Amino acid sequence: MNIAEPHFLIVAGEASGDLHGAELVQSLLDIYPQARFTGMGGTRMRDAGVNTLFGIERMGAVGLVEVFSEFGHYYNVYRALMEEIASRKYTAVILIDSPTLNLRLAKQGRRHDCPVYYFISPQVWAWRKGRIKDIRKWVHKMFVILPFEEEMYREAGVDAEFLGHPFIDMVHPTRSREESLEKFSLNPDVKTVGLLPGSRMNEVTSLLDEMLQAAEKIKKELGSCQFLLPVAETIDTDLIRQKLGSNPLDIKIVTGETYNVMNTCDTLIIASGSATLEAGILGCPMVIIYKLNPLTYRIALMLIKTPYYGLVNIVAGEGVVPELIQHEANAENIATESLKILKNPQHSQKIRERLLLVRENLGSPGVMKAVAKSLANSLSKIIPS
Repeated sequence: MNIAEPHFLIVAGEASGDLHGAELVQSLLDIYPQARFTGMGGTRMRDAGVNTLFGIERMGAVGLVEVFSEFGHYYNVYRALMEEIASRKYTAVILIDSPTLNLRLAKQGRRHDCPVYYFISPQVWAWRKGRIKDIRKWVHKMFVILPFEEEMYREAGVDAEFLGHPFIDMVHPTRSREESLEKFSLNPDVKTVGLLPGSRMNEVTSLLDEMLQAAEKIKKELGSCQFLLPVAETIDTDLIRQKLGSNPLDIKIVTGETYNVMNTCDTLIIASGSATLEAGILGCPMVIIYKLNPLTYRIALMLIKTPYYGLVNIVAGEGVVPELIQHEANAENIATESLKILKNPQHSQKIRERLLLVRENLGSPGVMKAVAKSLANSLSKIIPS
C-alpha cells in the first residue's frame, strides 16, 4: 500500500462530527495531497472532498428509545460500512464520535487488520465504562478532546492523546459585544438573554415552550428585557417562527451567528450539549436545561455515573453553572436561576471568571493540524513509506 496516496474510510454520524471531520480531512490533505476519503458525513465533509456513501440526516437520534426507532436505517448503514472495511481497500479507518455505530466499525477494522483511529471519545467516564476494554482491543489510537480523558485511557492501557479541544480554534465571535448590540438593534442598557433550545428538532419541541414561558417571567420581574434566539442550521427557521406565534416578547431570531449571540448576552438559557462548552469558552453565564423521553431518562438514571450533565460543568469538575434536568426544567425554575445571574452582577462576574479557567484547560490553537500530524506519524510506523 502506498502511504503517499492513502485512502481513508472516515465516518461521522452527526453535525458536529461532520464539522470536525471536514477540518481533519483538510489537515490530512496538507500532509497527504494525494489522499482519498470515502465514508459517511454531511455537507462540510462533502465540500472537503469526501465521497460520502451515506449522509448524516438520519443519524442524529439521542437516547435509547429514539435510536431504536431508527434501528433499521442504522443497521443498513452499519452493514454497508462493514463491507467497505472488509474490502481491505483502505489504508486506515477514521471514526469520529457516534459510538453506537463507530465502536462496532472499530471492531471490524481490527478484524480486517485495518488501523483504526478514533477522534472524540465515547463518554465512558459517564456511563458504560466497560467499553474501554473494547477500545483497547479495537482502536489503534484514540484522540481525546477533554483533558482528563488521556490519563484515564492510558491507565487502562489505551494509546490516547489529548491535543486540545477543536472548539479552541472555532469559537470566536466576529464582532465586539457593542457592535453586535447595534447590529441586532438592542438597547445596551437593557439585560439581554439568549434562548438556545438545541440543534435537533426534538430538543426544540421539548424545550422551547418552557424557555418562552421562562422568558415571560423574567421580563415581568425585570420590567424590561430583550431576547435573542440563534437558530441552528439543522432547524427550520419557519418552525421557530410558528412556535413564537405573535411573538409578544419581540424575540429576535438570528441565523448563522451563534457565537456573536453568546458574546452579546448577559446570560443564556441553553440546551445541554456541546453548545454549553462553546458558551463557556466565551465566558458567558448560562442556565443549562434538558429533557429526554421519559423512558430514556429512567434508563439514563440507572446508567450515568457523572454528577453533572452539562459538558461545561463536566470539564470544570464542578457545578459552575446551574443545571435543570427533566421535571426540574420548568419555566419557574428556569426563570429563578436566570434571575439570580441577571440581578446580581457580582455573581455573574464570578461565573465568568470560573468559565475562563475552563477555557484554559482545553489546550492551544491548531488542534486539527496537531491531530493530523500525530495520526500521520502513527500511520508511518505501521505502513513504512
